[in-house]
Amino acid sequence: MDVFKAGLVSGARFSARYELPMVRKTEFKPTEAIQFGKACRPRDYKQWVHFYAHDYKFERVWKDPARYLDMLKRFEGVITPDFSVYRSMPLSMQIWNVYRNRALAYWMQSNGIDIVHNLRWGDERSYDFAFEGLEQGGSVAVSTYGCVRDKLDKYYFKKGLARMVKVVRPDTIVCFSYTPEDIFGEYRAAGIEIVTIDNYYEMAKKKKVVDE
Repeated sequence: MDVFKAGLVSGARFSARYELPMVRKTEFKPTEAIQFGKACRPRDYKQWVHFYAHDYKFERVWKDPARYLDMLKRFEGVITPDFSVYRSMPLSMQIWNVYRNRALAYWMQSNGIDIVHNLRWGDERSYDFAFEGLEQGGSVAVSTYGCVRDKLDKYYFKKGLARMVKVVRPDTIVCFSYTPEDIFGEYRAAGIEIVTIDNYYEMAKKKKVVDE
């Protein structure tokens, strides 16, 4: 029995401290993406798949990733899984979820899927492992969806984003949902490309305007 899914990281190199599987950087800049839960019956494969949803909606990918490999390969690429890293979670669970994010990213990349690696953090305690072992440069993905609704959440998002930029030094940040100027403006000014993928509600609003 492959209890902890060791097969996912077969052949991987691991980071020094937390032994996270290391993922190669990529340069992709997706502008359209569909949530994994809706990707089983899509109308259009010329887009990316994302996992910005409640964890239970994509836990099945962790349990049986091979089942979804052919389906995911039909799309342009995948923004890698986004298991939660909440500040209120025990640190051990945060590390485990970052490991799972990284393991599935490595597995997808190893199986020929184009990816943009998704990054998630909590508070300062998570910075050591959330950004460990990543190649500098290239594209990374983040999401503001549900993460900047109140002052405290926004504070921790901005603080973690600043640390991520300092450590990973991305050329491009692909952001699912809103990209407020008071969060991303300084990075645009510094020459980092900010690519926005509209969430479901923004897409619906734009479609309504077009239809009218």
